[in-house]
Amino acid sequence: MPRIIPIEQIARAILILRGQRVLLDTELATLYGVTTKRLNEQVKRNNKRFPADFIFRLSRAETQALNRSQFATGSQKHRDPRFPPFAFTEHGAIMAATILNSPLAVEMSIYVVRAFLRLRELLASSKALAQKLNELERKLRNHDKAIATILASSVPAPPDVPGYHQGWQQRMEPAGRNSPAPAGYQAEYRAAARLRRAHGRSG
Repeated sequence: MPRIIPIEQIARAILILRGQRVLLDTELATLYGVTTKRLNEQVKRNNKRFPADFIFRLSRAETQALNRSQFATGSQKHRDPRFPPFAFTEHGAIMAATILNSPLAVEMSIYVVRAFLRLRELLASSKALAQKLNELERKLRNHDKAIATILASSVPAPPDVPGYHQGWQQRMEPAGRNSPAPAGYQAEYRAAARLRRAHGRSG
């Protein structure tokens, strides 16, 4: 009886290496119900069916990086760098099921294809979401600028009071000694006068 494996479980085993979505030989062999050794032997015997865009072998550096990766599953780690694993693209996984020629492999290859499709959909939706977020952020920035412009234009102009723009000292000293202080500054004017008297100057 064919095993029932959730599509999401297969999708989580798919890695992105060299810009391609792939399944490692250990993962694919487990899905197809064979040992990794038998899978790779069959691939070797039918190497003409596996061009470079169907399968490639990881380098030693890639294998070491995979062993250190926190995103790799247990079966994807602890590979001896001297014997790097093979990585199967979607087309390579389908071809592997063909050369194994077992009912289970054929059955599971359908789920594998669906898993690759699901991952493509997730990546596409993530890209679309990122674009929408960038667009929203740009609109918010423009919106903030518009609000700042409106607020700036709504601030009333400074009152037309003599001495308002010339600083504290000038505001406190009208043109004439006996001239009345501008409206709203009487208290400040009296305080300034007291300070002048304290320093020996006449108010």
